Amino acid sequence: MFGRIVPRYDLLNRRSRRGMAPPGRRAAPAAAQPADSLALDVGAGTGGLALELRRQGAAHVVGADFSSEMLATAGAKAAAAGDAGLSWALADALALPFPDNTFDCVTNAFLLRNLADLRAGLAEMARVLKPDGRLVCLDATQPPPGLFGSLYRLYFNHLLPPLAGTISGDRAAYRYLPNSLEGFPKATDLAAILADIGLSDVRFRLLAGGTVALHTGRRPLIER
Repeated sequence: MFGRIVPRYDLLNRRSRRGMAPPGRRAAPAAAQPADSLALDVGAGTGGLALELRRQGAAHVVGADFSSEMLATAGAKAAAAGDAGLSWALADALALPFPDNTFDCVTNAFLLRNLADLRAGLAEMARVLKPDGRLVCLDATQPPPGLFGSLYRLYFNHLLPPLAGTISGDRAAYRYLPNSLEGFPKATDLAAILADIGLSDVRFRLLAGGTVALHTGRRPLIER
């Protein structure tokens, strides 16, 4: 699916997440504290978050994604920016091709709802972190109760899928969106999963009126 929508993927993100994704995509790399680090961005897509990690001081960023078409676009962006501090890896988030204890920080944005096994994917990201390394996860979350939450559900469940299909030129590609959020853990439950896989100092904050959650955690210096 993702390979089919590459040509209009960035345009779609700008229009469908207007007012939501840009602050999150700045906050996520900042939370990773990337200065002088070796960073991994999982589900890198067309490279937006990886490039932002570099802008915020990462020494080198590896962008991993299972779509070769997405990575080709990401590589073209990096080349256009003249940034040699990025590399790209064709990879499955459930079986990352990196040794244990490799990265100072690992990030992902709007990836987790797409994983076939959420816990396994998070455990893989924790595995490749160095001790005291930071994991940062940015994704949609269950909206708050009340009028705003009801309006957001109307938008996300009924308006966004056909809008995204029209912009991308692939109407079938976004029919999964409503189910992806309804079955996704609430922010508190996702924090509990991060703690359960062994991360410490797990925290989250809500963005975009409570419709996006930014989770962080550290790999302990001493494994429990």
